[in-house]
Amino acid sequence: MAVNPVTQRPTFNEIFYTSLQKLPDGERVRACLQCGTCSGVCPFGYLMDYPPSKMIAALRAGMFDRVMKTDKVWMCVSCYACTNSCPAQIPLTAGLMTRTKEELLLAGNVPVELQDALENTQRYGNPMGESPRKRAAWARGIEPSVKIMSQINRPIDVLWFVGDYASFHPRVQLSSRALARIFNLLGVDFGILGHEENSDGDSQRLAGERGLFELLVDKNSKAFQKYQFNQIVTADPHAFNALKNEYPKLGVNYPVQHYTQYLSAKLDLLRPLLRHEIKARITYHDPCYLGRANGIYQPPRQLLQAIPGVELVEMPHSAVNSLCCGGGGGGMWLEGYQWEQAHARLSEWRVREAVAIGADILAVACTYEIPRFEDAVKMVQKASRLVIRDISELLLESIGE
Repeated sequence: MAVNPVTQRPTFNEIFYTSLQKLPDGERVRACLQCGTCSGVCPFGYLMDYPPSKMIAALRAGMFDRVMKTDKVWMCVSCYACTNSCPAQIPLTAGLMTRTKEELLLAGNVPVELQDALENTQRYGNPMGESPRKRAAWARGIEPSVKIMSQINRPIDVLWFVGDYASFHPRVQLSSRALARIFNLLGVDFGILGHEENSDGDSQRLAGERGLFELLVDKNSKAFQKYQFNQIVTADPHAFNALKNEYPKLGVNYPVQHYTQYLSAKLDLLRPLLRHEIKARITYHDPCYLGRANGIYQPPRQLLQAIPGVELVEMPHSAVNSLCCGGGGGGMWLEGYQWEQAHARLSEWRVREAVAIGADILAVACTYEIPRFEDAVKMVQKASRLVIRDISELLLESIGE
């Protein structure tokens, strides 16, 4: 083990390298071929002083302190493109990039807007700083009423983990209301946690805040344990990823589905309700945490293809090669920082692809994406006619409600 010649203690480089190899599959970092594929597919790799392959090279050379002196690692949006393309199967996203962000956080080298989101999450249970008491406000007026678990005294079939943006963002609340009405029409026995729900914590974890993530897991776990239900359904791919892959590592294990999986399994019941045509050329954006991170590509497309009149077309970058919207890994809370560094937004690149293939509607299945793409439409030339819709909203439109 390399040691500092003055203190006779392991160097930071050696400590970091050792800790990285202790992560799940972390020892694979030794198998890096230095092919540069990870750096090449990274959407902002061209801007980073040390994209993934150069970070590993710095580790091997004992010079990781140079990586720590730059803040460009915050350009990483944890899109899993590097991990997915690595021929040596190194866990670059959850391992190397996240561990580096953890060290930057400890060193206080963190953009202010991200720090604000992390502090809001710790204080209020959501990155926007909204009152927990307002978590179920989006459901007011829906009939039959959306059941809040603390107000009923019986088991349910589906616990809907709504998520932060689906609960608080005015635009995303519309997709939450659409999904609630679809659940009601299908006779789904569901309930929500309301004020007892906290952020799933997955984006905070990937932004380097492991301790905060574990705190959120503990809070949500205590809420889950209070009630009886058969499975969890969520519209947020980040929450889906956390509940499916990360919560079980901390002993919190429940069956979970993304809502597109859940509804596609009920197409026999749903299809007869889809009576109204939507005559439109629709393209679908694969969310990173539904697609690349979890391999779910067909259920959203099956739902769109079930809508009468829809012509489903694919963008050049789709499925496993989908472009990132830029919101993951803390990117939702780094808009200002990323604009200063790149003068470009990943969401605008995606909208340009949708416009280029002549799409009328860009369909999404992630609670981060509606506001991101609607903002991008305003900035991209010839995109003014492109409409952004969550799949739940398109289904409800076809139902005619």
